[in-house]
Amino acid sequence: MRPASPASTQASAPASAQARAQTRVQAKSWRQLSRWLLFGEWRAHPLRTITAIAAIAVGISLGFAIHLINAAAFNEFTSAIKGLSGLADVQVNGTEPLFDEQIYPRLAERAGVAVASPVLEIDASVAGQHSALKILGVDPFRAGFIAPDLLGAPQPDKVFDTLADDALFLSLAAQQWLKVGVGANVALQAGTGTIQLRLAGPLQRARAGQRIGVMDLGAAQWRFNKLGKLSRVDLKLRDGVNRDAFKAQLARELERDFPGRFRVSQPNDEDQNSRNDGMSRAYRVNLTVLALVALFTGAFLVFSTQALSVIRRRSQFALLRVLGMERGRLLRQILLEGLSLGVAGSLIGVAAGYAMAAAALRFFGGDLGAGFFSGVRPEVQFTPVAAAVYFALGVGVALLGCAAPAFEAARAKPAVALKSGTEEAAMAGLAKVWPALLCIALAAALTQAPPILELPLFGYLSIALLLVGTIALMPRLAAIVFRYAHRRWSAATANRPNAPAVLSLTLARLANASSQAGIALGGVLSSFSLMVAMAIMVASFRVSLDDWLQQILPADLYARTASAGSTAGLRPPEQALIAALPGVATASFLRAKGVSLAPNRPNVALIARGGIDPADPGKSLAMVGATLAPAAFQGLKPVWISEAMVDLYGMKPGQRIELPLAGKLHPFIVAGVWRDYTRPTGSVQMQLNDYRAITGDMDASDSAIWLKPGTEAADFEKSLKQLPFGATLEVSVPSEIRAMSMKVFDRSFAITYLLEAIAIIIGLFGVAATFSAQTLARAKEFGMLRHIGVTRGQILGILAIEGGALTALGIATGFVLGWVISLILVFIINPQSFHWTMQLHLPWPLLATVAALLLTAAALTALLSGRQALSGGPIRAVREDW
Repeated sequence: MRPASPASTQASAPASAQARAQTRVQAKSWRQLSRWLLFGEWRAHPLRTITAIAAIAVGISLGFAIHLINAAAFNEFTSAIKGLSGLADVQVNGTEPLFDEQIYPRLAERAGVAVASPVLEIDASVAGQHSALKILGVDPFRAGFIAPDLLGAPQPDKVFDTLADDALFLSLAAQQWLKVGVGANVALQAGTGTIQLRLAGPLQRARAGQRIGVMDLGAAQWRFNKLGKLSRVDLKLRDGVNRDAFKAQLARELERDFPGRFRVSQPNDEDQNSRNDGMSRAYRVNLTVLALVALFTGAFLVFSTQALSVIRRRSQFALLRVLGMERGRLLRQILLEGLSLGVAGSLIGVAAGYAMAAAALRFFGGDLGAGFFSGVRPEVQFTPVAAAVYFALGVGVALLGCAAPAFEAARAKPAVALKSGTEEAAMAGLAKVWPALLCIALAAALTQAPPILELPLFGYLSIALLLVGTIALMPRLAAIVFRYAHRRWSAATANRPNAPAVLSLTLARLANASSQAGIALGGVLSSFSLMVAMAIMVASFRVSLDDWLQQILPADLYARTASAGSTAGLRPPEQALIAALPGVATASFLRAKGVSLAPNRPNVALIARGGIDPADPGKSLAMVGATLAPAAFQGLKPVWISEAMVDLYGMKPGQRIELPLAGKLHPFIVAGVWRDYTRPTGSVQMQLNDYRAITGDMDASDSAIWLKPGTEAADFEKSLKQLPFGATLEVSVPSEIRAMSMKVFDRSFAITYLLEAIAIIIGLFGVAATFSAQTLARAKEFGMLRHIGVTRGQILGILAIEGGALTALGIATGFVLGWVISLILVFIINPQSFHWTMQLHLPWPLLATVAALLLTAAALTALLSGRQALSGGPIRAVREDW
């Protein structure tokens, strides 16, 4: 092989440099063309672009805001709980709220224990408040080694106030809540009486918003009648002691000597984290999914926006292909347009979400109305990882929305696409039935799948597949419906020469442009069906809650000593005075407390109620399913469990269970299941007489009073107030309790109501943008109609009827789809999330109002867009029609 000559090498160098320069020029030209196509489309159709960006931004902002709010509140709540444990290595808690302090010496003297700090936790009732004040009774000499933050800061001249029997130290948040200053008296309820404690000073350190109080352990036991009782013992281990081994061995010994009485844990172990997380996880996940409904709707708006844009520019893209644009470059260009929508929407959404979270935490707190994180004041923290996830989610949704139009435009043959009238063929691939049917079949199968981590993830996935499958069926459904309508109308007007031509033209167009009709219906269907589903779910829950309250509130009056807390109550003499009042037919009483049935779950509410008839518990409880007859109790005392106990603990009627009472495990039989809308972590009802016989606890927290015929509730309430302890009683009639409960419900579902409103607004804008784009893209068609003699008014009539007909089909289909989705929400997702069932209820007035708004919006948008499309002359409109 001969080496290249110097002359040839010198000649090739300028040629390669010229080629590289030409390549750079071409790349720069393609970039300029790409920017021109992108910004030109945005300038030509700003409403469509803004609507798609807004839909993505709204979904991202709501989802990101809810994530930030819940993350901040949960982290602050968890930190506040850990702060109460201080530097404890191991904690010993009881399965009941209180246990005998005789266990303390055994723990304090155990090998490996450096310090053992006894703690008494009291939820003190405060008159006139709907929340309790958490008071910790501690031994200052021991708590200082484990939880120094819990020590009070006495005044310089009263250093022994930490041991005083009337001294109370409050956090700053508690002082602000109670509106007291140092030296003032704090009135707390104990039974029907009042305890006056002196605010001796603040706590050393407490988290912002944390409402707690601390006092001497002995003083707390004496003042609140808890002598000899503790709530937990915090253990600080000696250096070199293995915490895990110590915990495991202590747990085994306590279970052996005191079966079912104690829980041994570490302050930051998995069980405690699971208990904290389990209280609100379902609520947080459901809110996040509902927030992403707007984002899901935005995906279909991006799809309709890009599909209509591709259809309108079909001949332009074909010309670019003829002039040398490669198929891959055209595909990237259209995907770039969708990507730009996603990037813009996601950036706006992340920024808006952070601002919304900061404002919500500043003005409303972190519980979002549900009350899971009351008593803390979290601050929003920007989390880059979560922001990146939500940003990627928005971009991914936008890319998915424009994928089908992009691939269709890239696959189109330039010779065919250059011709006018091929728009319907461009979307012919959307009319395939088998992918839609596959999605619907898979959605139906997933509804039977169990929850994962106690979350209905498969239920959510089935809803998404159902939406995708139904929307994919819309072109075929539109073709069937409008072709049938066209045939019927043609047959009916065959012998009527004066039949309205407007309706004939409208039906003919809809029957032969089903793919474009399907695109127009996508946004309507997604937004309306999801709004219908959420509206039915909320209405079903609200009506079911109201019916439930009517069933469980059968008495004429209800009286209690405090709205919250465990220190207020009615003692036996006071109960007897109430029952002996003139006009009382029957008086029953209730006692409630929490018990632990599993170390990794929150406490279960144990409710001892008088007046339960074992032969017919449905008179006082909202029973679900069959109940055991007294003959089947097998000599055991009966209890009635809530639906949550079935899901969380696997209990069922006829099963023998053991409950911790009075320091021992006592056997019971499950006599039935009842519906409980207030305690998603589970509750157990038992007869008050059985509870008193086991525990010896004769106090009661609530009373239900049935009046004799002829006795007025208002007059009897005056009699109650005249009792020696009447001033401490809160008396309510069932209607007042129901009204208050419904207010709490509405506050808890305020976010859901907001999401419903956003879904409606996005749907309205989606309808407007879609029909506007379709109308403006048909300027040539309208010009041809004008050219052959169709009047301007007739074309506007065609557009109004067409918009109304398409929207009506979308509403009808959306209602059916929304109803099916609501069945999944009501009967699958809700029970798997919150462990209760409800009845289905349809809010017809709301659904009819939203349907009317959509119909009106579609018709008006079609008319307004038609006027703009008809603004030019007919010859100008058709002169480019090849």
